[in-house]
Amino acid sequence: MTEPHSPFRPTGSRHPAKGRRITRGLRRWATAAVGTLVLTAGLLAAAPQASAAGLTQVTGFGSNPGNLSMYTYAPDSLPSDAPLVIALHGCTQSATDYYSNSGWPKFADSYGFALVFPQTSSSNNANSCFNWFQTGDSARGQGEALSIKQMVDKAVAQYGSDSRRVYITGLSAGAGMTANMLAAYPDVFAGGSIDSGLPAGCATSVSAAYTCMYSPADKTPAQWGDLVRSAAPAGTTSWPRVAIWQGTADTTVVPANATELRDQWTNVWGIGQTPSRTESLGAGTTLSVYDDTAGKPAVEVYSIAGMQHGLAVDPGSGAEQCGTAGTYYLDTICSSYHTARFWGLDGGGGGETPGTLPAPTGLTVSGTTDTTASLKWNAVDGAASYTVYRGGSKVGTATSGSYTDTGLNTGTAYAYTVAAVDTAGATGAVSTSVTATTTGFTPTCYTASNYQHTVAGRAYQSGGNTYANGSHEAMGLWNTFTTHTLKQTAPDYYVIADSGCSA
Repeated sequence: MTEPHSPFRPTGSRHPAKGRRITRGLRRWATAAVGTLVLTAGLLAAAPQASAAGLTQVTGFGSNPGNLSMYTYAPDSLPSDAPLVIALHGCTQSATDYYSNSGWPKFADSYGFALVFPQTSSSNNANSCFNWFQTGDSARGQGEALSIKQMVDKAVAQYGSDSRRVYITGLSAGAGMTANMLAAYPDVFAGGSIDSGLPAGCATSVSAAYTCMYSPADKTPAQWGDLVRSAAPAGTTSWPRVAIWQGTADTTVVPANATELRDQWTNVWGIGQTPSRTESLGAGTTLSVYDDTAGKPAVEVYSIAGMQHGLAVDPGSGAEQCGTAGTYYLDTICSSYHTARFWGLDGGGGGETPGTLPAPTGLTVSGTTDTTASLKWNAVDGAASYTVYRGGSKVGTATSGSYTDTGLNTGTAYAYTVAAVDTAGATGAVSTSVTATTTGFTPTCYTASNYQHTVAGRAYQSGGNTYANGSHEAMGLWNTFTTHTLKQTAPDYYVIADSGCSA
């Protein structure tokens, strides 16, 4: 394993437009698998320049001070005034890679919007990362940030896009740049999605980038919010709606970053850090929604249990599925689908004629087991049946005021609502949500360096040595060279499982 804790070594390569030395910057940024920070030659070779069918390179989009390339995709018969989505790849990736695996083209076709895939290269950064941690590339009107803004202007003119509905998303280093773009250009972007990323303004140097990745500063929401406000044009009062995606087993960008991102953007919106509601979306994904003062979602946090560093995809032909699983495209849930719906790109509305029955009251959790959750509620006059929803999706029906949901995962929280259905089959108002948490615990395995285990809270160090939390098993020296697999067998209890992990 090669120096995972010190990937930023000068390479001698210089940015042609800036004349500065480019470091190796975040060798494992957006490409950490099973907790190690070693880039494989195979992955680097698998990131070709964009030339896929349907993806078109656009030149002459501006002065391009960031030395980026612009690639676009637009469905046939794209109407004027359609939305526009900017999608930023991760390190060692390319526009082609992101186009082919992220799932965004599917929804561009089905919902009708254009896509722009900015692409950086090894001439900017040795690992083809967007330089989110360099002020000269991430501040308004400078470097790569300005190049991306120029791509927006070009695409709006080329496709006749609605300039009020421009959105930006990115993975890892692309997510770090996304956060900074949202802060620097809130007048350009109506919404953003930060996938396995970091708060805006978290780092302005290579050394600070490491701190952000592994142990982000525990700033107050106001301090995080001030970083956005200081990056935005003076007097800004309208802010983008932000989705935050994070895997709980990510050892490259630790989950604490999602918390700091939530604090940052809820503060910018002037709302609290307590969710308005939570839902279970399946695939281990918990959605926490933070509404603005008008009751509309302003910030959404998607936490995916057990997911490591990467973009959440769900290969398949279903309406809610997308993408292709592969290196750093992780088969869990289709993040692009849920993000597009959060931004309203689907047009909104479910198409059903609403009924007139009131929402059931008194919805409570009457009991749970390792795999079931039982609910009960007060009967509604005129109801022929009831529809039960888990995480917003229909999971069953009942003819009385009770229902038991089965086949659930152990130790997992699920959000439920219920609605009454009249004799004509029309569904009435949906009840308030309740959360049921199944009993038991699902073992999970994590492979990482001793340093990363401690940063993630699975181990602790004492006297320069590392010990597993709970079992206190000795793991060797506290450094980034020694790697172990830890198996979590209970909350905050880990054992060494180097010989094989059955979880």
